[in-house]
Amino acid sequence: MNKIFNHKVKVYYEDTDAGGVVYYANYLKYFERARTEALADIGLSNIKIKKDFETLIIVKSCSIDYKKPAFLEDNLDINSHIISNSKTSFIMNQTIIKNKIAIVEAKIHLVFVDEKIKPIKIPKLILHKLNPYISNTK
Repeated sequence: MNKIFNHKVKVYYEDTDAGGVVYYANYLKYFERARTEALADIGLSNIKIKKDFETLIIVKSCSIDYKKPAFLEDNLDINSHIISNSKTSFIMNQTIIKNKIAIVEAKIHLVFVDEKIKPIKIPKLILHKLNPYISNTK
């Protein structure tokens, strides 16, 4: 079984609309923060990847299913793991959980690119560090 990275967030006033409900676009920010912290958890960062490997990780596409809302001061868990990968990209499944119930689910397609935004092969060291989080290696 693959590892799942968990990141916790609390909903702040700035995250909500006039009704105290998390604004839909802010879930993308939560997912981005979780991915950034997942990189840190395996000893990497976006800056380190750019500097040491001359590559960036960009979002190619995402699919989000909003099931239930989150509200001001809710405590949320974001679980992330990789469901598939290719030579240049991977698809990450991210789920936001509130009170043990999945409220938002996303599939994020991430691609490794060079400075000209051309897809490149995932560096071996990075793939090795990500491997415990991959559930379906190709």
